[in-house]
Amino acid sequence: MEVKSTLRVIDQANVSAQGGVTDGQTLKRMIGHKEEPTDRLRVALATYQPGTIEDLHWHPIEACYFIISGHAIVRDIEGKEYHVGAGTLIYAPPGLAGAHEWEVKESLQLLSIRASTDSARKLQFTVDKVTKRSFIDVEELASRGGLSFKSHY
Repeated sequence: MEVKSTLRVIDQANVSAQGGVTDGQTLKRMIGHKEEPTDRLRVALATYQPGTIEDLHWHPIEACYFIISGHAIVRDIEGKEYHVGAGTLIYAPPGLAGAHEWEVKESLQLLSIRASTDSARKLQFTVDKVTKRSFIDVEELASRGGLSFKSHY
């Protein structure tokens, strides 16, 4: 019996950076996209410039971040602050209770890991800190394929 390897090795130096979801952020999509498809996993290398603020938001899927370098303050839905740096792992469960925001203090680089490659599930909903109401820009919703959803039944 012959077994053909399906292993892929991706050098981030060969991956083009693109704009992220907020000013001051760039992303290198490593796996889980059209050029490097996977079954269920999406990993990106994200870089944030000092001073970048990513407003309080939540995702309908799990999000996991592993800090490679730099320093930031991450805040949860209750406003509790966590100082994060190299070696820190942040796990944000799906839904409003897993909401988080970033205040980047020094250039930050992290791995962003998602448990889905489905664009409609990779949405990011901004949260009003006072009312806790969530919203998403309609153009962003459309770009993620979120104007129409398949039934879960």
